[in-house]
Amino acid sequence: MNPFKFGTIVDGPFFFNRTKELQRIKAVINSENHLTIISPRRYGKTSLIKKALSESSNRHIFLDMQIILTVEDFAAQLLKRVYRISPFSKLKNMVKSFRIIPSLVINPSTGEIDVNFKADEKSSGYPLEDVLNLIEKLGSEKKRIIVALDEFQDIFRIDKTLDRILRSIMQNHKNINYILAGSSESMMREIFENKKSPFYHFASVMHLKVLPEKDFSVFLEERFGELTEHSDQLSSNILQVTGCHPYYTQQLSSFAWDILNRDGYSEDIITKAVEEILQNNDNNYERLWQGFNRTDMKVLTGMSAGNPEPLSNEFSSIYNVGASSTVYSSLQRLMQKGIVVKDNRSYTIDDPFLKKWIMMRRER
Repeated sequence: MNPFKFGTIVDGPFFFNRTKELQRIKAVINSENHLTIISPRRYGKTSLIKKALSESSNRHIFLDMQIILTVEDFAAQLLKRVYRISPFSKLKNMVKSFRIIPSLVINPSTGEIDVNFKADEKSSGYPLEDVLNLIEKLGSEKKRIIVALDEFQDIFRIDKTLDRILRSIMQNHKNINYILAGSSESMMREIFENKKSPFYHFASVMHLKVLPEKDFSVFLEERFGELTEHSDQLSSNILQVTGCHPYYTQQLSSFAWDILNRDGYSEDIITKAVEEILQNNDNNYERLWQGFNRTDMKVLTGMSAGNPEPLSNEFSSIYNVGASSTVYSSLQRLMQKGIVVKDNRSYTIDDPFLKKWIMMRRER
């Protein structure tokens, strides 16, 4: 069985390291505090949160904000998950006190309760406040309920004033631990680290980083060691390509494992695995590339070639991208899309295979 997993929630033997981060989340769950997790996309943020929740004895609610359409839908999705953790009979009378009574329908295919709120413009915030206060009532000081909201930066897509609405409600809760996570670093920093933001100092902030190379090497060598005595070389070559990025390391390792298991060891296994990944994602990368404007294309091309820092005068001269302010605007757009990440003062393309795809296309 291939011991590497990517693209879905990782748990069990596929979940690797993050021991310190897991301990910190558990510490928050067992305290009176809230936690913010900021992480680039595909760093294993969601898997980490779900693992912490699964190992907690507290009742919990997990909601991906990317699926939410409106403020009323936010309330409905929350209440739907409340019914999963509390008896219907107990909730029946509590829901009757809502200012807007939701419609409840049993979904015959899933057996779950589907919830719907119908509110006008003036009362659109009532259902969300009522549902969050209901969760507060269900919890207790000794047994708090954990509410984890993933991709929290999407609140601005749902409603531009939702940050103020949520803060005014959440600040009064004593029986809920909130875990607010997001993958758009610039937007999450704006929400939780800007002094003018309603959520400034609302929660302690944890930044999820790449995994340590030494630990990742041990993880890879143990698994490749089942098939070959060259596991140390394979591990080194993989991490050189992926830079210890959790998702892309698992992806490249998975492809390399299949080739190794099928054809046996050869010195160019990682090269073959990279070529297979590029072939499989060729259409996706092409669609992604066509969505960039010309300036973004130039910036990504220069960054893929490993040329000078994109904000340098030398970079602007080589790729004719204009003033550094133009490049900066491009980098901000690409960061919001998750294409580029910033580590300290350095900008890098998040996906190492996108970099290789860009150079491969130019070399053709």
